Amino acid sequence: MTSALAFDFGEARIGVATGSSELGIPHPVCTIAAVDNDTRFARIAAVIKEWQPDVLVVGMPLSLDGEPHKVSFLARKFGQRLYGRFNLPVVYVDERFSSAAASQALNETGVKGRKQKTALDQVAAMQILQGWFDGAIIEPPADPPGQPD
Repeated sequence: MTSALAFDFGEARIGVATGSSELGIPHPVCTIAAVDNDTRFARIAAVIKEWQPDVLVVGMPLSLDGEPHKVSFLARKFGQRLYGRFNLPVVYVDERFSSAAASQALNETGVKGRKQKTALDQVAAMQILQGWFDGAIIEPPADPPGQPD
């Protein structure tokens, strides 16, 4: 059995979900909103300590045509930092439709509009983790030309 933590990376907030490959059912954990990276990673460290995952799954935002954009590169860098700080395997999952699917799932449960904000990132992380359960692993994009790593 492999336990995982999934991250819906965003510049303002990071949704987190957990689950095991044996059960294949994701569960929401928390949303991390922090002003600076040190605070974000301190909160992530606490979550990793609590849940003890075997693997970290990062959602990779891509444009509708599958091409990377600015946030794709930020998500890749986030995954690299996770690996560097916690020495756990990091895999990436295509998350093009995770936020839309999360919003639809919340709508279906009666949570609409502004009320979705607190749960949306966690539900998107659950969608990302479900993608990992389903084997939807992708390679992260390379650096754009002329960009330092």
